[in-house]
Amino acid sequence: MRLLHTMLRVGDLDRSIAFYTEVLGMRLLRRHDYPEGKFTLAFVGFQDEAEGAVIELTHNWGVESYELGNGYGHIALEVPDAYAACEAIKARGGKVTREAGPMKHGSTVIAFVEDPDGYKIELIQSKGRKD
Repeated sequence: MRLLHTMLRVGDLDRSIAFYTEVLGMRLLRRHDYPEGKFTLAFVGFQDEAEGAVIELTHNWGVESYELGNGYGHIALEVPDAYAACEAIKARGGKVTREAGPMKHGSTVIAFVEDPDGYKIELIQSKGRKD
């Protein structure tokens, strides 16, 4: 068994694709409309689906926003340098909600960003780098 994808419901698919591709640097892997079901699926990731887990962005036609609830946590991405990643994300118009720095009660350097729908994404600095 292996993890295939995480699905997020999004209110504006083009805006979300732009965030994941232009701000975070993922690639749009595939996109397909399902007219009879009135929804569109788009898959984004850093590598092809055969090589690793990706994110499925689901847009239900006519729905502009969702309640995130309190059960969802976040998606985590490993980055070589969390400080540089935050600066690059802000330069590309992304929203950093927690600047890079050591996590509470630990030494791992983390940061948090938020996608256009309010989903949290944790940036975890690679273990090889110390600040």
